[in-house]
Amino acid sequence: MLRRCPGSVLLRVFLVSAAMGGGARVAAGQTSGDAQRKSATAASLAGASIRVDGRLDEEVWLKATPITDFTQKEPTEGAEPTDSMEVRFVYDEAALYVGARMSTKNAPGVQAPLGRRDSSGQTEHIQIWLDTFLDRRTAAMFGVTASGVRLDRFHSSDNEDNSDGGFDPVWEARAVEQADGWTAELWIPFSQLRFIPQAEQTWGLNVRRFRPTLDEEDYWVLVPRTERVFISRFGDLRGVSGVRPTRRIEVLPYVAGASTVNGSRDPRNPFDDGRNLTSRVGGDVKMGLGPNLTLEATINPDFGQVEADPAEVNLTVFETRFQERRPFFLEGSQLFLPNNFHPNFYYSRRIGARPTGAASADFVDYPSDSTILVAGKLTGRVRPRTSVALLSAVTDDETANLFRLDTLNTSTVPVGPRASWGVGRILQEFGSLGSTVGLQVAALHRDVAAGEPLADLLTRNAVAIAGDTLLRFKGGEYQFQWAGGPSFISGTPAAIERFQRAATHYAQRPDKEYARLDPTRTSLTGFSMQTRFERVSGRHWLWNVQTKLDTPFFETTDLANFRGADGVMPTGNVTWRETRPGRVFRSYQFGLNQSWEWNFGGDRQTAQLRPSANFTWSNYWTTSVSFSRTLQTVDSLLTRGGPLMEKARDWSVNINAGNRNSSQTRVSGSVNIGGNEDGGSTRRVSADFSFRPGPRWQLSAGPFYERLTEPQQYVQTLIGGGRSETYNNRYIFGFIDRSTVSTEFRMGLTVRPDMNLDVWAEPFAASGRYYDYGELLRPAVRDRITYGTTPGTTMTLQADGSRVVTEANSTFTLRNRDFNTLSFRSNVVLRWEWRPGSTLYLVWQQDRSGTEAIGSYVGVGDMFDSLKAPGSNFFVVKTSFWLPIK
Repeated sequence: MLRRCPGSVLLRVFLVSAAMGGGARVAAGQTSGDAQRKSATAASLAGASIRVDGRLDEEVWLKATPITDFTQKEPTEGAEPTDSMEVRFVYDEAALYVGARMSTKNAPGVQAPLGRRDSSGQTEHIQIWLDTFLDRRTAAMFGVTASGVRLDRFHSSDNEDNSDGGFDPVWEARAVEQADGWTAELWIPFSQLRFIPQAEQTWGLNVRRFRPTLDEEDYWVLVPRTERVFISRFGDLRGVSGVRPTRRIEVLPYVAGASTVNGSRDPRNPFDDGRNLTSRVGGDVKMGLGPNLTLEATINPDFGQVEADPAEVNLTVFETRFQERRPFFLEGSQLFLPNNFHPNFYYSRRIGARPTGAASADFVDYPSDSTILVAGKLTGRVRPRTSVALLSAVTDDETANLFRLDTLNTSTVPVGPRASWGVGRILQEFGSLGSTVGLQVAALHRDVAAGEPLADLLTRNAVAIAGDTLLRFKGGEYQFQWAGGPSFISGTPAAIERFQRAATHYAQRPDKEYARLDPTRTSLTGFSMQTRFERVSGRHWLWNVQTKLDTPFFETTDLANFRGADGVMPTGNVTWRETRPGRVFRSYQFGLNQSWEWNFGGDRQTAQLRPSANFTWSNYWTTSVSFSRTLQTVDSLLTRGGPLMEKARDWSVNINAGNRNSSQTRVSGSVNIGGNEDGGSTRRVSADFSFRPGPRWQLSAGPFYERLTEPQQYVQTLIGGGRSETYNNRYIFGFIDRSTVSTEFRMGLTVRPDMNLDVWAEPFAASGRYYDYGELLRPAVRDRITYGTTPGTTMTLQADGSRVVTEANSTFTLRNRDFNTLSFRSNVVLRWEWRPGSTLYLVWQQDRSGTEAIGSYVGVGDMFDSLKAPGSNFFVVKTSFWLPIK
């Protein structure tokens, strides 16, 4: 059954369906239900003018017809709002204006603390969604809080909870509090919107008001709690006529200066003078290509991220997947993921990542990233229901500088070649429910020639192609998703052998009888596919069934955050819920999830059952409880390329609780307890505390404590000298006791809506103590020969913490792997949008760390001792200038 993959048959069916559905070109995306939709009308300014100050004191606002028929979604679905609201729309040849008046006569008081742009959870605000293509699937959201903070997001699917926070157009909004409520004005330039040129525009529209003091949500178009649709139910905004999409040419040059001060510099290091001053100049260009496409290009871009990644101790075979934080890659990121459903084809942080070439000397000046010379994006539509997204970038070749004390010579070594990156996606909508079919291609080419040292380390070419579809049924109540496609890499035999031996494949595994290591290969090809059929809307019952398949040599490490191939994983989930508020609970649900996985050799690698329960209490506090039980499986990763090893059965319980999200003082916490049949244990506690001492301030702390005992921690493999049962090798493991203490501190000061000071700091301490070393007894079991305990073995502790082991006729040494690690990272960032689209940044970043071979448990005092660790300070001054040309 594994050989007969139905993916190609399904893809042909979906492409035929797309052609049939897309053949009926619907310029305005109308459906049979349009006659019943709500409608609002925008009035022309007709030569008048509006000063965007939030006061609504211009006469033109009185002439515009307001929408007033709002409905509660929370706390009482279908009820009248506690207080009235009026929203009006007017326009001129350059922009759409929105004027809103929110009353508080029946429930006085407006909770309106200041915050960063897009920060709205604890603040009363209004949101306006515009589906400018009228495709009933995508929309841009513009909003403003009662304190004047702007909100903007882009929705690429018919789901209110799925949005792109990197969407930051240039527009303006103001708000003013009054005795009986508050008013707001929004100015949204047509240059920041994409729409189809026609005599009169009809756009999808929805409006929401959120009142945190009442936990009340009022909508113009209400979508019931039990239904997971959103944009497809919007009403219409009519009346905008005589406007055309602009060419939208914007230039955004920047200048930046930076200095790195290293407090622990070695005076013998010629690459560190203690200051390391740098400067750079670059710029971005954004230009409209026709009415519906936008080209973004950047020269010598500054892709530095403002917030550092959190500290960690990673003892697994895979890298940690960190969030993308660079603005260029954040904006529109949803467009490059097939249904946000199949992540194995693209990971933006691969572009510009730290090079991987080897460099060894007494002092090494190694690049922290790969310089992005130029990058560009093209996004938009080529037809009313056909979307495209293209991204390309070129990264420079990188070298490391070396200095040797014995010769006092400085030299360089290549550590990364010049590379060209490309990602493209096309999406075709069809049918009245907004079903889609898409295709994505991601590619990488490195300029490495045969004979170069890097040619045996890196692939020359990598390509991944993914088709995908989303089919919606019965008004969006049911949906079927499919995504999948092939991968291809090529390079020298040494480079391809390196990938075969990597943790994603372990083709050299001695007990593997399929997809074996072939050192003569110059390419690898594989296929990945994922399907899901689910019920997403309904009063009580929701469910999904899903299958994921990766052939043994599917490989996208160069392009994505790839964590392994060779598996068939069927999963399923069923949920029963109640969404109607009662005396005790506002809502609650019970669920059961199961996950299984077999490799292509028929070995069970995953077997887990997970029941769960979630409760929202009548006071809006939340509680969730889950229990997981993992059955006995084998693992191909534990021996790091050796034979399979059995994993012990384990269990865990997780409990989460928190108070209401809209409270200005937030408290939440999580407790996780677990164990396994070999003596492993997990004790993990985390919490988040945040409060506002004043309307401009927000303080938070997130403490974390973890204590782990892992009985199957890999130590090393000794080649040769072992027993025949383990292929003459020794696969050595040990118990490890780990402890971690950390806290994330945040402080936010909003001087005014366009000026924020943010402080983030994380002191971190971790330790690990190894004991009870031993080696695998035979494949596919977890039994071990324990050194010093099993007859015929001895283990002697040395003064430096290493251990001398004697087993049979062999003697070898295990180095001391115990550790105590301290880390302190912090960022202080001042952001000031000194004029629309132009921003000044002042940044101070610290990075301190230290490690000792101790292995003692860490506590709160150790965490704060990280402030004394040696490290560096990084200072940046940067300003950008937004220059609209047309």
